[in-house]
Amino acid sequence: MKTADRLSPSPFHSLIDVSRAVDWALVSRRSVRAFLPTPVARDEVESILEVARFSATGVNMQPWHVHVVTGTAKSRLSAAINAIDDDPARSSHLDEPYDYYPREWTSPYVDRRREVGWALYGLLGIEKGDKERMHVQHGRNYRFFDAPVGLFFTVDRVMREGSLLDTGMFLQSVMLAARARGLGTCPQAAFNKFHRVIADELSIPDSQMLVCGMSLGYADPDSIENSLVTDRAAVNDFTTFYNE
Repeated sequence: MKTADRLSPSPFHSLIDVSRAVDWALVSRRSVRAFLPTPVARDEVESILEVARFSATGVNMQPWHVHVVTGTAKSRLSAAINAIDDDPARSSHLDEPYDYYPREWTSPYVDRRREVGWALYGLLGIEKGDKERMHVQHGRNYRFFDAPVGLFFTVDRVMREGSLLDTGMFLQSVMLAARARGLGTCPQAAFNKFHRVIADELSIPDSQMLVCGMSLGYADPDSIENSLVTDRAAVNDFTTFYNE
């Protein structure tokens, strides 16, 4: 897309139609946890990244790197991660590249975390205390919930917190572009503790830090876990207006 094209008037007949399309993509985006085996063409992935690259970024740093896995490479990586995840002696010593979650959980964040967790387990019929089934379900993260495409996002380690913000906006753009194309996504910080395994398998240089992973594909409409819709705080709960 050329700069001139980006600055030209909207090609759509109605700005209302544009706003509805954008609003639909934002509101209907979900974390998909069950995908169909339907392949996603490389051209489709590239078209998503083609538009996402115009995400906002401080002083045009564009700090993100994207690593796309499919086919045998994806299966091999999943097997390597699951082998460690299923071995407490090996998985208990893993660390994370950065603190995604707070070190001390407080309300309302811990309440929201518990609510979504138990809502998902409730749909799947997993009872509280059933650690084995919880582990199996969590392990599906590392198989990309059966999605045909996996993505990993990294930034250079020399970058600071601002680049994580930029990459977060890039992630949102990827997810919205995918949604507009009828595809589902699931951003996954669950991959982070396996950052060394991922780097080894994909030959990612040590100068890059993993931000998170993502599953991409066509959502399975018949899977119960995809019926989960999380509650969101009302605008008045997180917004303060100042006019004087």
